[in-house]
Amino acid sequence: MPELSHRRRMLVLAICCTSLLIVSLDNTVLNVALPSLRQDLHASVSGMQWTIDAYTLVLASLLMLAGSTADRLGRRRVFQVGLIVFTLGSLLCSLAPSLPWLVVFRMVQAVGGSMLNPVAMSIITNTFTEPRERARAIGVWGGVVGLSMAAGPVVGGLLVEAVDWRAIFWINVPIGLLALFLTMRYVPHSRAPHPRRPDPVGQVLVILLLGALTYAIIEAPESGWGSPLIMGCSALAVLSLAGLIGYERRRTEPLIELRFFRSAPFSGATVIAVSAFAALGGFLFVNTLYLQDVRGLSALHAGLYMLPMAAMTLVFAPLSGRLVGARGPRLSLLLAGAGMVISGVLFAGFRAEESTPLLFTGYVLFGIGFGLVNAPITNTAVSGMPRAQAGVAAAVASTSRQVGQSLGVAVIGAVLASGGAAATGGFAEASRPAWWVITGCGAAVLLVGALTSGSWARETAQRAARQLEGAPVPSPGAPADSRRSG
Repeated sequence: MPELSHRRRMLVLAICCTSLLIVSLDNTVLNVALPSLRQDLHASVSGMQWTIDAYTLVLASLLMLAGSTADRLGRRRVFQVGLIVFTLGSLLCSLAPSLPWLVVFRMVQAVGGSMLNPVAMSIITNTFTEPRERARAIGVWGGVVGLSMAAGPVVGGLLVEAVDWRAIFWINVPIGLLALFLTMRYVPHSRAPHPRRPDPVGQVLVILLLGALTYAIIEAPESGWGSPLIMGCSALAVLSLAGLIGYERRRTEPLIELRFFRSAPFSGATVIAVSAFAALGGFLFVNTLYLQDVRGLSALHAGLYMLPMAAMTLVFAPLSGRLVGARGPRLSLLLAGAGMVISGVLFAGFRAEESTPLLFTGYVLFGIGFGLVNAPITNTAVSGMPRAQAGVAAAVASTSRQVGQSLGVAVIGAVLASGGAAATGGFAEASRPAWWVITGCGAAVLLVGALTSGSWARETAQRAARQLEGAPVPSPGAPADSRRSG
């Protein structure tokens, strides 16, 4: 790809961030509309979960395929197709006549979304080649992720209050069309010099694994954990995971490059992404239902209540990008985990929802923690990896985020349903275990971040990068090349 001027690189970054904004916003904007949607389409708790998880599951299942396809066919071409499908899916969602149709159209929307995030990150990685400039660009990217994820309730509340829940899909149409026009005009062509071959077997196994696992978690409270259906789905998930690992290890060009996970920072970033986004998915789900069903707030006021979280995410996400560029990911990860843990403990142990000052304190701390966590996840996932495989590496990081959010909504929804949260009076007690789950996710961010961001971890990343490039692997006592540490 030819060297671009600074102004052109900034424009490419803005275009990529625009696509990220609409895809990530749709992950969370629907949360605040759930009570309104439930009344309009007569949805149960599991029905509300599926409107969110149908989207995130398809995203998670197809992101790696989209990343490798973009490396092979051309990143701009796949990015354009993704914008078209996502915009069309958004229009269909706004016209959905029933809950099943909404779930189907959300899946169409997610097919387009899967072609945007990893491809956009791959475009950014190949546009910003200087490490510090790339770290700052990824910091901006992380800021957009955090802002869109946290601001979703506010935007959703405004649209639901002003029109109705269908308006949250209308806004994607003009934004998607504008992004498509700008992409055609300004984003350069690029592709990997040696792209991977398709892996249909691996793709099917990923879909079976994620679909069976999420279905079992969501439907278990109603069907029973010991029912044949749930036991069968659980068994299918386990067999799919075992088959995926065994099959991918034997392939020369697998869908999931298992050698990436020989890098401790990369493996840590994957676990941290799942944990952080599971916490976010659960946090938004339980808060939306609490604020509207228990406190009786409107959709707009519920969104405004969570504005402190969005504001902190907006402030701390770009700060985290600069911090990662200057000092590495460790400090950001430790502060992120600590913020999320303290926030969870306030709700789980001190009943923060019963005190408005404590409630807002919990929101602020969670927003700080979530804002700090995105930049180190993305930077660690792509740094040190060969640029030719940037699409695949970025797709694994994006997949981890979507898997985390899917599992967060599924698990927290199952906990609430099992605890009788449908009854307004029992919501506070039913949500207590959910808050401990969210706290545990924050603790995972803290502990895994500490374990996978030291000198030992950086050495494993260097060895993994050399193996991926086919270079000789130095002995453990050999001096490390700091330029490749990422």
